Amino acid sequence: MMQDETQLLQNKTQNKTPNKTIDRFDREKLYIQLTRIFLEEINSGRWQMEQQIPTEDELCKKYNVSKITVRQAINNLVSDGCLIKIQGKGTFVASNLPVVGLAMKTRLTEEMFGKEVKVEKEVLFKGIKEPPSDAKGYLKTDDKTYYILNRRMVNGEPAYLEESFVPCQMLPEIEDLDIAQSSLYSVLQEKGAKKIFKVLQTIEISQAWEDSAKNLDIGEGVSVLVVHRLFLSSDGTPVAYTRLMGRGDRYKFQTEFERIR
Repeated sequence: MMQDETQLLQNKTQNKTPNKTIDRFDREKLYIQLTRIFLEEINSGRWQMEQQIPTEDELCKKYNVSKITVRQAINNLVSDGCLIKIQGKGTFVASNLPVVGLAMKTRLTEEMFGKEVKVEKEVLFKGIKEPPSDAKGYLKTDDKTYYILNRRMVNGEPAYLEESFVPCQMLPEIEDLDIAQSSLYSVLQEKGAKKIFKVLQTIEISQAWEDSAKNLDIGEGVSVLVVHRLFLSSDGTPVAYTRLMGRGDRYKFQTEFERIR
């Protein structure tokens, strides 16, 4: 009898605060709204510590959103340490402590060429390779890494190169993944041994030499825009390093920030 009364009291307490829903007329993107909703589920106690949260399919049905939207919201809270993914079991509540500070979601994309142009991505190389000295410095390792070289073409002409260096232990099954055509950030968040918690970005003007100049169809020594990105886990471990090199006459760089809390 006591157990039934306790359960009834818990149900009444949970029902005092109605579950929030997605507002499709709100200017905020759906995954940002969903991130807040999931965070409230944790803070209110409806999702309790070490409890498994509903499956992606269940959350999609409940909030009438796509799996991509649910996955983005979950990954936001995994990065913050509020949720944890356990392979083969599901996603569980890891912490109900509030994240201090202003959290921003950064859209890591360079697809700023407009809808009227044809953009293609070419894979020039992928495989195990010893990283150059600057990549070693970023990754703090002398070990060989998995290297991917992509070239983005706009209307059939080279626009920029993207080099990615991933320590093999961060993506043990990297050979079996479609990492060349997918977003590196998304693959690391979904399959990586450590999740991305922070991105350090540096932008500089440099010169293109040898193969880089050839792949961009420009003369050696021509100035190019270079964007360095170092992906770090919550404990400061380098997860991956990317370097983008773009032609100044064809490449346009933009970073978008969205407030999620």
